[in-house]
Amino acid sequence: AYYIIPEESETELFSPKLALILFWIFLAAGVLTILGYLLVPYATLAAMTGNNILPTMGREFLEQPLITKLGIVVVTLAFLFNLTMTMLKGRKTSISLVLMLGLWGLAIFFLFSFYDPANLVLDKFYWWWVVHMWVEGVWELILGALLSFVLIKVTGVDREVIEKWLYVIIAMTLITGIIGTGHHYYWIGTPAYWQWWGSIFSAMEPIPFFMMTVFAFNMVNRRRRDHPNKVATLWALGTGVMAFLGAGVWGFLHTLAPINYYTHGTQITAAHGHMAFYGAYVMVVLTMISYAMPLLRGRIANSNKSQVTEMWGFWLMTVAMVFITLFLTAAGILQVYLQRVSDTPLPFMVVQQKIALFYWLREAAGVMFFVGLVTYLASFFVKGEAKAVTA
Repeated sequence: AYYIIPEESETELFSPKLALILFWIFLAAGVLTILGYLLVPYATLAAMTGNNILPTMGREFLEQPLITKLGIVVVTLAFLFNLTMTMLKGRKTSISLVLMLGLWGLAIFFLFSFYDPANLVLDKFYWWWVVHMWVEGVWELILGALLSFVLIKVTGVDREVIEKWLYVIIAMTLITGIIGTGHHYYWIGTPAYWQWWGSIFSAMEPIPFFMMTVFAFNMVNRRRRDHPNKVATLWALGTGVMAFLGAGVWGFLHTLAPINYYTHGTQITAAHGHMAFYGAYVMVVLTMISYAMPLLRGRIANSNKSQVTEMWGFWLMTVAMVFITLFLTAAGILQVYLQRVSDTPLPFMVVQQKIALFYWLREAAGVMFFVGLVTYLASFFVKGEAKAVTA
């Protein structure tokens, strides 16, 4: 965001000094919180940080102490203030507006982490307003904005064309994602109508991801320039494909209520989570790094040798993630049958022993992914004749 908003606004960041201060505050708070988790019993940490005043701890992903949560809000609001002021004093584009909408949405929905009702159904109901609305809502707006920005830069396609695609994608994201929250409400004690609402709208959630895939390939095919940063283009195309497969296809496999009744909380969920998070959010960040890092170092693209090394990292990580997903899916199918569908269902741990082979295969794929990650990191240090910035 610190790169895109000034670039799109055609002006300098409102306050670089504020950005540096926020970085160090956030880093220090993060380190202290992690040390607290590691060195202090959780109950003691809760007592030390005022959880008795406003209980918010003890929930997955939202287990931060109250002080840390308040710090996140303050730092995030200051971060958004810095970016918003930058955008207001410069050019306004669809990409910057969608990105800021996603970032503001991220901050607003985090506020529900402060609401921790004693009723477990209500607790889970509003817990998903943070987790789902992030992952299947505002983060998709951020994803669309980042992908659109890179595609404009590497393809030279008219901004108006890409922005029209972006409008349609975010509209479908909001329509399907918000009501699609219902697929988390099937079995937590909410009214039965959520099984219909959740099934119908979450079945539509693959649509914006499919549109992103078509969008990415369409823009590359219509490119007006042959950008020397080939690896950034590869990451952009990979983002579209893997996001559609992970979040779209694998999400759809277990999102309908009659199917989810059997698959909920199994390794099928883990398979979907692995590929979706890597494909939609990890890859778009790496796309942005791949495009922006050479420019920040004074060149339009890294050397051919460096790009080839990075491409090896791309393929190793991506193929490994496909295998991780397939192995977890196979484990999940067997788990569902042995534990929930069979006429003689087996206990959880017995089933885990029977599907252990797939965990070892997943471990091997994880090693392959790690090799790909090391290869990717090594590409930053590969020298060669780089393409100089010409404009």
